[in-house]
Amino acid sequence: MIVVDAMNVIGCVPDGWWRDRAGALRGLVDAAAAHDFGDWVVIVADGFPVADLAAGTRGEVELRYAGRRDPDAADDVIVELVSEVRADDDERLRVVTSDRGLRARLTALDVEVVGPRSFRAELGW
Repeated sequence: MIVVDAMNVIGCVPDGWWRDRAGALRGLVDAAAAHDFGDWVVIVADGFPVADLAAGTRGEVELRYAGRRDPDAADDVIVELVSEVRADDDERLRVVTSDRGLRARLTALDVEVVGPRSFRAELGW
């Protein structure tokens, strides 16, 4: 499973994403859905659903919203998800983030953490 901190991936390239956050999130979800990872991908976004982009699955990609807007909202959802998966089985987990605080929280959960730029490169996005 690959768990993606959406805003870290979106925000790692200064391409004007801040002018259209919803469009940037759509772009990330579309790029991930078009890519064959051979693995389940969960994209976690801060806040609440944006227009025309509901939470749910698109192929092997699932979009989740944190349901809160505070700074660690998506981080909390990611840690909870990773903890649940880790408790259920020994599935290989990869988390995509550049957030130092989130990385520190994931250390004890034995997950591979990769940076958002390498993930974007993998996507070709």
